[in-house]
Amino acid sequence: MGLTRVLGGILLVALLNHPGQVISASPPGYSVALAWEGSPSPEVTGYRVYYGGASGNYTNSVVVGNVTTNTVPALTSGATYFFAVIAFDANGLESTFSNEIAYTVPGDLSTVQLRIGPGREVILTVAGPAGRTYNLQASEDFTTWTAIGAVTTGAGGSVDFTDANAASYATRFYRSQSTQP
Repeated sequence: MGLTRVLGGILLVALLNHPGQVISASPPGYSVALAWEGSPSPEVTGYRVYYGGASGNYTNSVVVGNVTTNTVPALTSGATYFFAVIAFDANGLESTFSNEIAYTVPGDLSTVQLRIGPGREVILTVAGPAGRTYNLQASEDFTTWTAIGAVTTGAGGSVDFTDANAASYATRFYRSQSTQP
């Protein structure tokens, strides 16, 4: 079986319009989407994805059914994971492991903190690696996103941005996206 990987992750933060409230959020982690070639055996009833923090030492597994794709969620920033897949039959007999792939989750996930001021303005504090630039966007419906600014973290690894227009919206959602890969 061949195994490939695709990654993705985004941080969405919902704002509650209550002055004085502070909301902190950090991404739940990255996900890796895996795909593999199915077994030609008609006896195969499903597949299990194994993964762990050391080559050949799989401390986690998930049964994915009789499909040849799966997404493993909530991977830890900066950690390296090793993945392999097995096929199994109706009696639970497992095949040998597929080839193994390794994936290192990027270690520069940011955090966002929101404070609501007395005039219902929103102060977003973005924290991440020093010198990292983030595009800030807002939405009322998670579908249409509007750029509201860009910030670059300082030497201390954080930067504030004030959304003075927040009071004009009953509901406002924010996202922060790094401009660096």
